[in-house]
Amino acid sequence: MTTGINDELGFHQQALRIRDQRQQVLASNIANADTPNYKARDMDFKAALQGALNGAGAPGGVAMATTAPGHIAGKAGLGAGAGAGLLYRTPAQGSVDGNTVEMDAERAAFAENAVQYEFNLTQVNSHIKNLMSIIQG
Repeated sequence: MTTGINDELGFHQQALRIRDQRQQVLASNIANADTPNYKARDMDFKAALQGALNGAGAPGGVAMATTAPGHIAGKAGLGAGAGAGLLYRTPAQGSVDGNTVEMDAERAAFAENAVQYEFNLTQVNSHIKNLMSIIQG
């Protein structure tokens, strides 16, 4: 039974960590909306979660890519390796200054990610409350 609990909570833990990373990326895009030549980034949540669940990266992180045989393989956390696994967003309309941030798309993605983050938190809280009620009788 504990394996099922660990699997369920582990899934939501990984999902929350990846949602947090994505929220930081989206916030960075919004903050750089007026920066010339800034390229908007995003991540494929489904692929990142699948990689995290399969053990491709550290808990909450993405495995860093090496570019030369002498590089030491590492695992990225929330900070330094946040660029690993990120994709460039293709703009629907180009801009004169080379910036690819589209504020409407960024705000929509930010809000959607926030709602999904809240959903994962609600699920974790629900599981914990159910466990507490079972333990307390």
